[in-house]
Amino acid sequence: MDKKKIIIVGTSYPYRGGLTAFNEHLARVLTSEGHDVEIYTFTLQYPDFLFPGKTQYSDGPAPTDLKIIRRVNSINPFNWLKVGKEIRRKRPDVLITKFWLPYIAPCLGTIERQVRKNKHTLIVSILDNLIPHEKRFGDKMLVKYFVKSTDKFVAMSKSVLSDLSLFDTKKPRVFCPHPLYDNYGELLDKDEAKNLLSLEHDTHYVLFFGIIRDYKGLDLLLESFADSRFKDLNVKLLVAGEFYSNEEKYMELIHDLNIGERLQLNTFFIPDSEVNRYFSACDIVAQPYRTATQSGVTQIAFHFLKPMLVTNVGGLAEIVPDGKIGYVVEPDVKQITEALVDYFQNDREAEFSEKITEEKKKYAWSNMTAAILNS
Repeated sequence: MDKKKIIIVGTSYPYRGGLTAFNEHLARVLTSEGHDVEIYTFTLQYPDFLFPGKTQYSDGPAPTDLKIIRRVNSINPFNWLKVGKEIRRKRPDVLITKFWLPYIAPCLGTIERQVRKNKHTLIVSILDNLIPHEKRFGDKMLVKYFVKSTDKFVAMSKSVLSDLSLFDTKKPRVFCPHPLYDNYGELLDKDEAKNLLSLEHDTHYVLFFGIIRDYKGLDLLLESFADSRFKDLNVKLLVAGEFYSNEEKYMELIHDLNIGERLQLNTFFIPDSEVNRYFSACDIVAQPYRTATQSGVTQIAFHFLKPMLVTNVGGLAEIVPDGKIGYVVEPDVKQITEALVDYFQNDREAEFSEKITEEKKKYAWSNMTAAILNS
């Protein structure tokens, strides 16, 4: 493939989280393939009053192997025009945007409109979601504005590919599943990981990982753990992630269910350097989501060869073959409970993990770069 000049517009250092991890990893893979890559990231991503967590920012060092330009203000239309004109003058062969929320549509859509005036740059958007999990008035109008400014789409789940047809039916589009997150270190010995997290060595752990929002169904998993069989099987729920929803209602549910002794709550942001500890310590990863498109958590689990329980919503079931590397159930307490009890009663970890080794080959980053760059 010919060397291309590529600019990615989206979240990157000094911001933290899954969007940053994706964009920076994509930039590294494109660079390794011989392309000239820059990332334009935000000077302001969310105003503080719109951000539900404790901080948007990383406390780690800046990457030294990436060219990151902080230039984009998500709420300033004059900035969008300025940034768009700046990128237009650079004449990249490809402009990649990462779309995840209607809030960002005016910013990215305006930048794209300015860039495309050079009649040279191909504008490709990687779609996490189009219709958000937590809907608001005006979402569809904002998404429509963004879609009109983009030349080609890469959807990371078939449900998002279907949603795209509500806004456009003619522009090129391709489905490419979320690639593996293989940037969180290596799989640790389970006992070593438990030591690092001060977990009990003789206890099995179900991991719920990532920011906590209501649509992710943590309450279903908590209700599941009220089943006495988990105590008999010596299984606990390890919750690792920061609350972006009302923490108090979850604490009340835990109290009402009287399951505090069956939980380990590490409800704070997990830095990248510690992610491998959680996935190494657990026996299975649970994603009891009520709604979903796709999830980076699934791809971290693939990297660490961890079986998964997912619900049959969005694109989750597309990449977790039921009964082969984990379970696909409805977002229902009874079904979640029975699947997890089956897993531990029948000691299925080795059986499922072995099959993940082959299954994970489908999710190489080279598939994503090919989906972006191939016509």
